[in-house]
Formats: sequence, C-alpha cells, structure tokens
Amino acid sequence: MTPRFVLALSCPDQPGIIRAVAGHLADAGCNVVDSQQFADPLTERFFLRAEADPPAGLDLATLRGSFAAVGRHFGMDWALHDAADRPRVLILVSKAGHCLNDLLFRWESGALRAEVVGVVSNHPDLAPLAGRHGVPFHHVPVPPGGKPVAEKALLDLVAAERVDLVVLARYMQVLSDPVCAELAGRAINIHHSFLPSFAGARPYHQAYERGVKLIGATAHYVTAELDEGPIIEQDVHRVDHAAGPEALVAAGQDVEAQVLARAVRWHVEHRVMRNGARTVVFR
Repeated sequence: MTPRFVLALSCPDQPGIIRAVAGHLADAGCNVVDSQQFADPLTERFFLRAEADPPAGLDLATLRGSFAAVGRHFGMDWALHDAADRPRVLILVSKAGHCLNDLLFRWESGALRAEVVGVVSNHPDLAPLAGRHGVPFHHVPVPPGGKPVAEKALLDLVAAERVDLVVLARYMQVLSDPVCAELAGRAINIHHSFLPSFAGARPYHQAYERGVKLIGATAHYVTAELDEGPIIEQDVHRVDHAAGPEALVAAGQDVEAQVLARAVRWHVEHRVMRNGARTVVFR
C-alpha cells in the first residue's frame, strides 16, 4: 500500500500560509493529492487539511521534524498523521442498538477506517450484538450512587486500550465534568434534535403529540455543558400527519445512525477541527 500522510492545521489567518505549506511539502518530495482550506472572517483563523503521498524513504517522523519550523512561524496548531493508521475507538451504549449496529457494520466492512476495541454498556442487553462482530463487551453498571466507580472503570479501560475516540452511541448516562475534561476533543455524542423542547423520556411520543414535521439528530463533541458541545453533523427527515409514534421512532433511529456514522468517520479521518464553540469539517 502506497503511504499517504494527512496534514491538519489551524492558525491566525495571514498571507503566505498556503505557499509555505505547499512549498515545504514539495521540497520534501511529497505529492499533494488533496487540499482543502477555509479562512473564517469572524475568528480570523485559517484552517487547512491536505493529503500527500511522500517519496520513498521519507518517514512521518522526519516530515514532522522539518515541518515544525513552518508551524512555529505561523503559530499553527497542527498534526501530521499516517492515513494508514486506524484510531482506536471505544463505543458506549445503553439498550438501544441501532447506532451500535450501524457503526459495527461500517467498521467490519471497511467503510469506517478505525479499530473498534470494545463496547461498554451500563446494561447487558447488547452483549450478543457485540459478540457477533467479535468485539469485546464490557458491562459496567451504574447503580444509584455508583457513578464514580463506573466512570473510573471507564477511564481505566480507555487508558488500558489506548483509546483515541470514545463514541456515545445512545449511552443514556450523563458523564461527569472530570470525565468530560479527560475526554475533551475525543468523545462524540449523538442525540435527537428535539432538545430542549422534548427532553426526558419518550421524546418521539412527545413530538407526535405536538405534531412535529421534522425528525432530526445532532452529533457533537462531549463537553461539561450537556448536549451543547461543538456540533460536527446534523440531519433531518421530513414526516407528516400519517406518521405515528412508532414511525417517528424508526425515522429517528435511521437519522441518528447516519449522522453519528458521518461524524465518527470525519473525526477518524482528521477532517474535523475545533473553531471556538464551532467546528470546521472538511468533507
């Protein structure tokens, strides 16, 4: 397989960034095969993602070492990745399996370029689903008053498995502020887009009672502000008066699975960059 490097960066917007980046890659013998950039006029920051094929004999560590001078000159937050690397993903679930099933299928089929290292749940219900895909299942119950012990077990597993990304695939537990801080920038959540209108139990039934016409979902990074982290992806599905509660649930599960899968794929492919409370996503 031909090596390919991925460069992702952001910095204060200023003249000469693209020329410096492209020039350095060219001088190193790299062939840029894809490049996307965005200059945000509000934050006055510049964002760039590039894929490049290196020449024979150029390793990632060497290119990182030489690019550091460019990064310092422009005040960049930057990272160079090997496109062949597979980020290690841990999936958290409760009882609903639609998002988990979708992610495991995409991973097993090769559409999701990651390594799923385990499934964690506060209920045992989805153990057979994980088992069918050969993924370790960890039952970590969260009884009343037991959240500190459960969260320690979770973080211990994250460390032991060298997890790069935690995916809350309909995990119906609120993570504590310290856990959110520990996983900052490497935890993604999915939820229906009714919030804050239909919070709590049976949101789709609440939506049916109000006669909603759009079913949606939001994938975002996890922060201490519940369901208010930087948004990565959203989508909606139109419904009408003929759709009962069960049809709304089915439509919601479909859009949740698709939105979460796109957000996870973009993250593991280094396409998502934080821009304050927002994100820049190079699709």
